[in-house]
Amino acid sequence: MYTVTKRLEISGAHRLTLDYASKCSAMHGHNWIVYVTCKSETLNNNGMVMDFTHIKRDIADVLDHKYINDIVHVNPTAENIAKWIADKIGTKCVRVRVIESEGNEAIYEV
Repeated sequence: MYTVTKRLEISGAHRLTLDYASKCSAMHGHNWIVYVTCKSETLNNNGMVMDFTHIKRDIADVLDHKYINDIVHVNPTAENIAKWIADKIGTKCVRVRVIESEGNEAIYEV
């Protein structure tokens, strides 16, 4: 089994829709650190599980310096962002770790 992990840094803004009072309901920003892990039993014709630049193109280039609510189309919690990333990458993606801020992270595993 082959495993690759790509680390991304994404700066963006979002606001959460919550059923309780929270400062996170106002638009605010984060410098997210995201780890995307992909696995495959075989390598593609280029000898890769997945090209790191394709992960960057499909995730960081789409989310970086953007208003995340306009892109993910779900309440953009760290958990939902992790799931959105996994879905965007596809079946080879087995784990996404989203670090929203020091001490606050969410992991989505397939």
